[in-house]
Amino acid sequence: MNTVFTIGYEGTDIDRFMATLHAVRIAVLVDVRAIAISRKKGFSKTALKTRLNSEGIAYQHMNELGDPKPGREAARAGRIDEFRRIYSEHLRGADAQASLRKLTELALERSVCLLCFERDPKHCHRSIVSDHLIPMGFKPLDLYGDLPRRYDDFSPIRAHSHSDQSLAATE
Repeated sequence: MNTVFTIGYEGTDIDRFMATLHAVRIAVLVDVRAIAISRKKGFSKTALKTRLNSEGIAYQHMNELGDPKPGREAARAGRIDEFRRIYSEHLRGADAQASLRKLTELALERSVCLLCFERDPKHCHRSIVSDHLIPMGFKPLDLYGDLPRRYDDFSPIRAHSHSDQSLAATE
């Protein structure tokens, strides 16, 4: 079973974030933000891509997998059921389905990590995206970019899924 990683950059800086990606040997960071801009230094598309590429990690922006504006608004307002309904409907669209197929192909070939903002994957659409990969034989593993030392002894054999987050659990 292949692992697909997820990570958020909330609460971290670019150096600790990069250390986390390196610790688990990520080959491709797939940005699933609808709009890849950030007020947080180093996390806007151009700066992030430049940093990743300089350290041997590829960058792919799949904005088709981003949460549409109504979904983001529902999530911010705490209307989680509405957010999930909006995002699930969005994922049924042709562009999102094409991106899911592309993501699946990429993840079969290389070590992939999905990126969005939220630290906690339960509050982010990236966990919904990674869950869509489970039927294709993938096991989601959520990383925390503010805790890179946690992954110093990382082994893909010890990787845990959403249902067993002992490796990635918050401290």
